[in-house]
Amino acid sequence: MKDVFLVYDTSCFYEIVILNYFMSFTKCEVILCSLDGEEIRTAEGYSVSVDTSLDEINLDEVRSFIVPGGDVSIINNKEVKDILQELKKKNVLIAGICAGVDLLDEAGLLKDIKSTHSTDYDVVNDSKIITSRANAYVDFAIEVAKELELFEDEIDLKETIDFWKYHKRMQ
Repeated sequence: MKDVFLVYDTSCFYEIVILNYFMSFTKCEVILCSLDGEEIRTAEGYSVSVDTSLDEINLDEVRSFIVPGGDVSIINNKEVKDILQELKKKNVLIAGICAGVDLLDEAGLLKDIKSTHSTDYDVVNDSKIITSRANAYVDFAIEVAKELELFEDEIDLKETIDFWKYHKRMQ
């Protein structure tokens, strides 16, 4: 199963870099896709080559679908909304951070569930939809990784939280 990141010009890469690291470290099959399969330029100014275009993704092979923040008007279209709705029907984990949450809301995915749009929490996980505020990118990465069962055990989870969130040195 594939873990898909939908990236686009102005994507805020800092919001997804830790999650991508967790996935790569645990040997997940990470796919970066853009609408047209072309290279994108992140909000931080990096040029990023992607693996494929969105329409080449086989939705039956998707385990998780991640949408970072940025100027989501670039990806706020019927094709993307239809794909998000289809993935929700398939019970795929869908996660959005910052303005990525706005896109999930526009697609109707946040109706009748708790999210960062309906609560004061920084990260919310409800009905296989994870939403996060931009400043909670570490908590976002940890919450998605927990949902995908990327941690070996509670000790691994605690060590990860201590290192990434509380900046404790590894022993």
